[in-house]
Amino acid sequence: LIHFYKRTKMNIFRLTGDLSHLLAIVILLLKIWKTRSCAGISGKSQILFLVVFVSRYLDLLTNFISLYNTVMKIFFIASAAATVYLMYVKFKATYDGNHDTFRIEFLLGPCVLLALVLNHEFSVMEILWTFSIYLESVAILPQLFMVSKTGEAESITSHYLFALGSYRALYILNWIYRYYTESFYDIIAIVAGCVQTILYCDFFYLYITKVLKGKKLQLPA
Repeated sequence: LIHFYKRTKMNIFRLTGDLSHLLAIVILLLKIWKTRSCAGISGKSQILFLVVFVSRYLDLLTNFISLYNTVMKIFFIASAAATVYLMYVKFKATYDGNHDTFRIEFLLGPCVLLALVLNHEFSVMEILWTFSIYLESVAILPQLFMVSKTGEAESITSHYLFALGSYRALYILNWIYRYYTESFYDIIAIVAGCVQTILYCDFFYLYITKVLKGKKLQLPA
């Protein structure tokens, strides 16, 4: 329990990371709603993010940290559920299932096993939290796989991915800051965050060299 409360402490890097995460979600929802289309978005990644938030934030029912913490948890769960609804129900006709073919069971299975074996405490809530950390680190893979299959991404989709990747990179700075100021670190969150950030590296490079110069993000042939 002490470990749980320590990992929720706030600083400027975590706050900026949270805001980047919020921005990514708002960009995605506005993109889908304004264009009335979910073309170019991986529904499988969005399902994984919904699983991540539900499994991580079930402690809404048992732990109160702050109003900010509670509002953020509710927002993340609600926005992920709304995105899945828009993609698979309201704008289902625009969903590009032919390119969204990543086998997510190959992500879910290993994450469940890792959470059962490598965790801070063998309790239901802690295992769910650990599972969500492992799963979040790879949840973007179906989206990146989809971009690689189509060979390009719309500018708005690129902005969404950049904001999402920046959120995790900022959280790494958060852990570095906390290690030097509080002598506290969470090895599971740090390793998973590094894995997630590494997955974005190629995308970050293309985003900076192409999208920020007004060009469309296209993968090298």
